[in-house]
Amino acid sequence: MEEVALVAGETVADVVRGPEGDRTVPGGSAANAAVALARLGREAWLLTGWGDDDHGALLESHLAANGVRLAAQPCVFEETSRAVATIGPDGAADYDLTIGTRLPEPMLPADVRPVVLAFGSFAALVEPGAAVVRSLVERWRDRALVYYDVNVREKVTGTGAGVVAQVEALVAGSHLVKASDEDLAALWPGVDDATAAVRLLDLGACAVLVTRGPRGAAWFARDVRVEVPPVAVEVVDTIGAGDTLGAAAVDALWRLGVVGPGAAERLIGLTPGVVEDVLGFATRAAGVTVSRPGADPPFSSELG
Repeated sequence: MEEVALVAGETVADVVRGPEGDRTVPGGSAANAAVALARLGREAWLLTGWGDDDHGALLESHLAANGVRLAAQPCVFEETSRAVATIGPDGAADYDLTIGTRLPEPMLPADVRPVVLAFGSFAALVEPGAAVVRSLVERWRDRALVYYDVNVREKVTGTGAGVVAQVEALVAGSHLVKASDEDLAALWPGVDDATAAVRLLDLGACAVLVTRGPRGAAWFARDVRVEVPPVAVEVVDTIGAGDTLGAAAVDALWRLGVVGPGAAERLIGLTPGVVEDVLGFATRAAGVTVSRPGADPPFSSELG
């Protein structure tokens, strides 16, 4: 039986606008995470959708070149989702999004067993993809490490009470939750990220990973709180940084055996020293991604 990561969410053609003009590159939170896992040596299966167009062909070629397998036939849109990313002087990206959130039903071979379920971003919150995500969480929660990457944008998901309730329900079904400080501020205005992380723990998450951009990252669990600084690099842009960081954290947990049945108990039992190692590896991986243009996560050979 082949143990794999099943990643569910959108793939997007990123139109990156910078000082040297526009360029179109493969992207999307789920696609970035799947590629990051594959480059770190994991078998990654992606449940996603795109259109039968040039952008869809670009995404399909990119995933195949990186060894990512498809968990279902992905051509479910008339037009592939697109994000126009304008890069600011500090490398941060501002997005104008046209996103489809339909997900097909997974069709995994009988000899493939997910020991990680990774999902998040827009498809987890916007129907009809959200219904597929909910069914995946219900199916795999007791059999895999369930990792939820929170991503909210006013223009796509909204940030009101209904969205907060959706996020909270998904958190309650997840073991590891990652959110940026910006996501948490959008969901709970005026609440600091540490307080918001504790709220997520109260909902049922075993651990919460908060990314803080230039301030590094933090890990919150019931008896553990660890903070790490960012890796000192020259930032080209931040596209895919959070996706890489989360995927690298999952890879590090995989090496520790924190996957499959019983992942929740093992995740809760991690000591501060082990968590610091996990975060250190994850931030180093993200540091590589921000040091080069687009969502271009590192290979395992680049991380030593």
